[in-house]
Amino acid sequence: MRGNVRLGCIAAILVGLPLLPVAGWGQLAPSPDAPPVSNAPAPPPDETPAATFKVNVNLVDLFFTVKDKSGQLIPHLTRDECQVAEDKTPQTFKSFAAQTDLPLTLGILLDTSGSQQRVLPLEQDAGSRFLQHVIRQKDEAFVLSVDVKVELLQDLTNSPRLLSRALQQAQINVGGGGLGPGPVPTGEPRGTLLYDAIYKATNDKMIDESGRKALILLSDGQDQGSRTTIKEAIEAAQKANVAIYVILIADVQSYWDQGMGYYGYSAAKQLADATGGRAINVGNNGAKLQAAFQQIEDELRTQYVASYDPSNRKTDGTFRHIGLECHGDQGEGLKVQVRKGYYAPSPDN
Repeated sequence: MRGNVRLGCIAAILVGLPLLPVAGWGQLAPSPDAPPVSNAPAPPPDETPAATFKVNVNLVDLFFTVKDKSGQLIPHLTRDECQVAEDKTPQTFKSFAAQTDLPLTLGILLDTSGSQQRVLPLEQDAGSRFLQHVIRQKDEAFVLSVDVKVELLQDLTNSPRLLSRALQQAQINVGGGGLGPGPVPTGEPRGTLLYDAIYKATNDKMIDESGRKALILLSDGQDQGSRTTIKEAIEAAQKANVAIYVILIADVQSYWDQGMGYYGYSAAKQLADATGGRAINVGNNGAKLQAAFQQIEDELRTQYVASYDPSNRKTDGTFRHIGLECHGDQGEGLKVQVRKGYYAPSPDN
């Protein structure tokens, strides 16, 4: 009887209280981005899917293009028409698919050193048109200028307007030095820090991104003064699965006018071949520059995406060479554009 009286009193008190708003409750409201609450009954115990915690972190991802002898892209191969090997040991594809609309993460590295004085306007205009055309809602890109320092002109964005504005604001810089953002110190004027820029762009902006990733360098290809070596730049790109495209745009006459030789093509080809990109020499020809951007867009949008589980399970951090071959209907060999290898996980990872 006493318990019933007590409960009745509590109920009466609660009913008599006014309904006051409580500010703290607003924090308990569901986020507008939260998934809708389901009122469907829970499935019977035997139909509830079991949680899976095992994730295969050993898969090697491959992004590649295939061309015939005339340089035309081949878009419809199957896994039976391609073979992959690691350090000459055949591997088995876990997945293989042709893709035409992969999400892209692009980095535009614009050479603004003194050697580009005459061609910078061409680079800016062609680069702006390329970004206006290629960037879609699910893509992202950033812009770096490269001279005696490495400077971020525009961070990752899917806005072609912001990217174009960054390109147009770039200016030739032949001195002054300064401390560029990020881990690569660039304290004194030293020329064109091309390899430093590749290292910085890869590690600061691209290593944690997914999907198709590429750096597009608008440059004469000649590095002057980087603390990063070309080997270290390539290694950084390979670890992040980033393809390097180099559009070699150079006013060669200016080198002869200054009594210097031109050697940029060799380094550009080394960067591109090792990472699955390409070096395209356009000189200072605006039409060729436009065509180069079109070729890059076609290649990035016409990709094969494959993966394999390597038979070598050692986590020793060593470099593993990738060999990928594809053949057409008549058995003829096709040209495959793919990174030359990858670095195995290290024991510390």
